[in-house]
Amino acid sequence: MEFRLTKEQEELQLAVRHFAETEVVPAVTRMEKEERFPNELVAGMAARGWMGIPIAKQWGGMGGDFISYIVAIHEISKASAALGVILSVHSSVCTLPILKHGTEAQRNRYVSKLAKGEWLGAFALTEPHAGSDAASIRTVAEKDGGHYVLNGAKLFITNAGAADVYLAFAVSDPEKRAKGVTAFLIDNAAPGVQVGLKERKMGLHGSNTCELIFDGLRLPESQVLGKAGEGFAIAMGSLDGGRIGIAAQALGIAEAALRLIEERFRIRSSRSAFTPQHAELAELTVIAEAARLLVYRAAWLRQEGEACTKEASMAKLFASDTAVQIAGAAVRLLGLEGCSESSTAERLFRDAKVTQIYEGTNEIHRIVISGQLLRAE
Repeated sequence: MEFRLTKEQEELQLAVRHFAETEVVPAVTRMEKEERFPNELVAGMAARGWMGIPIAKQWGGMGGDFISYIVAIHEISKASAALGVILSVHSSVCTLPILKHGTEAQRNRYVSKLAKGEWLGAFALTEPHAGSDAASIRTVAEKDGGHYVLNGAKLFITNAGAADVYLAFAVSDPEKRAKGVTAFLIDNAAPGVQVGLKERKMGLHGSNTCELIFDGLRLPESQVLGKAGEGFAIAMGSLDGGRIGIAAQALGIAEAALRLIEERFRIRSSRSAFTPQHAELAELTVIAEAARLLVYRAAWLRQEGEACTKEASMAKLFASDTAVQIAGAAVRLLGLEGCSESSTAERLFRDAKVTQIYEGTNEIHRIVISGQLLRAE
C-alpha cells in the first residue's frame, strides 16, 4: 500500500501551489469585493494545461491521472475555493462525461476545446423543485422529428454565464421518471438559451452561480449525450467523480483554516504553557488528516476504475463536515480578527458551508452510504 504521491504528482503539486500563492492569493480580495468571475486565473490554468489534467493528450489534455487532478483542486482551494469549484465542475461533471459517453463527433467538437481551456464547461441538473431528488426535474425535452425542443429552468448552476457549453438534463419521457431523463450538450450561444439571475451567495465569491433558462431551445438529436433515457445514469455516474472533487475542495479549505490556527498558536507558544486550545489544535489536525486519507483513497479507486460510490460519498461527507468544523474553530480561536469581514478565517468559514450542501447534501450522502452498506449482494 502506497501513501506517497508519484514524482510527477509531486511536481504538479508544487507547480499548482506556486500558482496559487503567487497569482491566486493576490486576486482573492478583488474576487470577494466585486464577485467577479476570475477569467484571468482560468486562462492561467488553461495555459498550464490544468483545465484538462485527467484528459488524454490525444484529446488535448495534459494526460495526467485522476489523483493529479484532485491534487490540483486541493492546492487551488487552499487559496480560493471559488476557483477550485470552477475547475472541479468544468472537469468532473462536464468534460469527463463527454469523453466517456460522447460519440466521436461530440468528442471531436467538445473535449479538445474543454481540455485545452478554450471553452469552459458547466453541469445543469438542479431545478427549483429538484435538488437532491434529481429524478424529479421538470425541464421538458419534446421530440419533434429529428430534434428535441427544451423548455424549463435550471437553478444554482456553477459557471453559468461564463461557460461555453452545458451538460444539461431534461425529461424526454415523463412516464418513465428516472429512465425518462435525457442528457444534452448545449452551446451557450444556441438560440433559446438564456442566463437568468446571478445568485449573491454567502461564499465562493468570484464563481458564477446562475439560473439557466431554456425557452423553445431546439436541438438536433446529435446533441444527445449517450442515448435517450440514459441521462439520469450519466448524471449519477458523473457525480461520483464530482463528489471527490468537492471533497478535495473542502479539504483545501480545512487545511487553509488549520494553517491559520497553527500560525496563531505558534506566535503564542513561546510565552504560554499547554492549554485546552492546544489540545483542540491536535484534534483538528487529526480530523484534517483523516479527511485527506478519505479523499485520496476515493480518488485512487476512481483512477483504478473501481466502484467508489460509497467511498466518494464518505470523502465528501467527512471532508465537508471537517471544513466547516475547522473553519468555525479558526473564526472562534482568532477572536476579533477571525470575525472581521476582511479576514481569511471569515472567508473560509463562508466558503466551507456550501461544501455540505452541493454535489449532494450530506443528508443524502448518509443515505447513499447506508444504502451501499445494506444493499443485497
